[in-house]
Amino acid sequence: MSTKWISAVFFISLCFTSSASFAESFLEQIWTYDKFIAAFPDQADKAEAFHKIVRHKTAIPSSEFQEKALTISVIYPGNQASDYWRKSIASLEKRLKEAHINYKISSLFTESATEIRKQERFIQKSLQRNPDYLIFTLDALRHKKIVEFILGNSQTKVILQNITTPLKDWDGFQPFLYVGFDHQLGSQKLAQEFLSRVGKEGHYAVFYGPRGYVSRMRGNSFINIISKQSQLKLAASFYVGFNRQKSKETALILLQERQDLKFIYACSTDIALGIIDALEELGLKGKILVNGWGGGSAELEAIAKGDMDFTIMRMNDDNGVAMADAMILDQSGQADTIPQIFSGEMVVVTKDFTAGRIENLKNRAFRYSKETE
Repeated sequence: MSTKWISAVFFISLCFTSSASFAESFLEQIWTYDKFIAAFPDQADKAEAFHKIVRHKTAIPSSEFQEKALTISVIYPGNQASDYWRKSIASLEKRLKEAHINYKISSLFTESATEIRKQERFIQKSLQRNPDYLIFTLDALRHKKIVEFILGNSQTKVILQNITTPLKDWDGFQPFLYVGFDHQLGSQKLAQEFLSRVGKEGHYAVFYGPRGYVSRMRGNSFINIISKQSQLKLAASFYVGFNRQKSKETALILLQERQDLKFIYACSTDIALGIIDALEELGLKGKILVNGWGGGSAELEAIAKGDMDFTIMRMNDDNGVAMADAMILDQSGQADTIPQIFSGEMVVVTKDFTAGRIENLKNRAFRYSKETE
């Protein structure tokens, strides 16, 4: 690939900024998982068969002899309290090793939405080496521009992590795979849990992460369900980034005015932990409910201590396994069997669960990455 072309697209991408307008227009361009399956019925059978492969205890070895190592570049917003991203790489690598796949991986962890230029520079260097697979995410306008360039100008196969909603305007040149745990479905499960606990009247607040896809999918989906199924009123909402300290400071200010809140809905692990810090400082622990989002190690520890009321727990390692299994199938000449989307399983976990029940879920969720805890 020409470095001139790479430099040109990255220069152009810097002219754009991530904003709420991106999120609004972006949401109009996506297929939700259910609507995508309805529009492309063959994907349902592929998804079902692929899920069985992912759930298999051990990897199915590649049927093709490898002449050279697979090259994989990973760019993750992994500098968070959530261990989702670190465990994603751990499970990916262990699954590949299990299948006797020779590979070389280069990775970069950044902040979620404040280090896009750093992400761009890493991708630029990676593309000069023509990796077989590039694993990235999609949460801002500049991300979309970067991915579009790669899809149109590179042989590198793109895996989009933490997104399960294909873009409509990419029909005909979609990424190799969308993989993650559906944000809307998780938010629906959390909404139902809140409604079962607090009833249908009162006030609540929402703490979003950074402006972008994840916050909109998790936050707005939740608000829509609550408004349709109850008379609960949204008292306040804030964008606090995936930042524990900022979440705590915002919650302290909010709760000095609104101690009548039934709950504060958190869109990420860091946010939830920050809210819990504020509740503890103000002596409101147990009086205002707070959720987690993801069910990683930090959240399960908070649940075990009784600090967090409940969370939506992803069967975490399935995302890394899905990426590895897709690569294995691809290298075995079976790319046509790979679905466009892998959307993993999620379970609501509450502080009422026994230690044994949570341990069983951890064994499922972290089947490859547990020793990294």
